[in-house]
Amino acid sequence: MRTIRSGGEHELQIKKSRFICALARVGGEEEARAFIAGRRRLHWNATHNCTAYVLGAEGEVQRSSDDGEPSGTAGAPMLEVLRHRGITDTAAVVTRYFGGVKLGAGGLIRAYGSAVAAALDEVGVLERRALAVVTVSADYQIAGRLESGLRDSAYRVQDVRYGADVDFDVAVADSALLGFGAWLAEATGGKAHYEVSGSTTVEVDPAAE
Repeated sequence: MRTIRSGGEHELQIKKSRFICALARVGGEEEARAFIAGRRRLHWNATHNCTAYVLGAEGEVQRSSDDGEPSGTAGAPMLEVLRHRGITDTAAVVTRYFGGVKLGAGGLIRAYGSAVAAALDEVGVLERRALAVVTVSADYQIAGRLESGLRDSAYRVQDVRYGADVDFDVAVADSALLGFGAWLAEATGGKAHYEVSGSTTVEVDPAAE
């Protein structure tokens, strides 16, 4: 799944009507409803404030509203854009100020879908990836060099704990575990070991890879 990099808004003008799409990252239905209510208060005099949101690790919660537009011409196409792009934990509100030219059902579907798509392109998206968490234990003599090497590598240091030894929690893709083991053995001369201790989800900018 993916989510938006940050909240934001983008405006399209189609046959004299203004379509303003606002997006927000939301952690649950209460946050989604609060965001929608805020946009409706802000644009209280708009012709329509149509909405869609997707929530959950697998996008299992999905809601939409046409807010007075013909049934299926606003909320549904907005929701479909979010679903098609694999977006979750995101709420979208498209505010329409009618410009005097009717668009017809097909035109409305294209307009509302295009408004959400353009806003997603504007704010950018992040991919969510499930990674294994491995705990690396090393003695203090090599811990400083190991930490420097980890932070300069492609692996993600999640936590560092100091006790009898130094323990590093490191996020590693399942497919990269064997490679990580080889990297660790080379970096420490075989003086550190690791074990899989859990899992985590990280957000990655696919454009930066």
